[in-house]
Amino acid sequence: MAVSSTSKSLFQNLRRFIKKPWEITGPCSDPEYKEALPKVQEYRVFCPATPNQKPCVPTSNPETVYDIKYFTRDQRRNRPPIRRTILKKADVEEMMKEKTFDVSDFPRVYLTATVEEDYNARGGGYQ
Repeated sequence: MAVSSTSKSLFQNLRRFIKKPWEITGPCSDPEYKEALPKVQEYRVFCPATPNQKPCVPTSNPETVYDIKYFTRDQRRNRPPIRRTILKKADVEEMMKEKTFDVSDFPRVYLTATVEEDYNARGGGYQ
């Protein structure tokens, strides 16, 4: 027993003098510095599954009723339904017969002038 208590006191004396590198300088070296990590006893005082108090839910006034329903706030369900049309081959052929194409329906051609080539160039223009 005496050996273990002596070794503990020796170890604690050494801990006072031997510090971690980040405790020598910087914010951790201040004597008022409080470590951010909580101790084991402070971390979780009671289990989340068994709280020591029952929650107080307001239910008397209609405007303060605790409402957690998701579907009332869900904006995706408020949209109108998507209209789908199924086209059969006969319908498409009929639509294509009715459709007429005009020159203005298509984009303009970029190159409208003719290219003038110099046939007298040495090597046909390529070197």
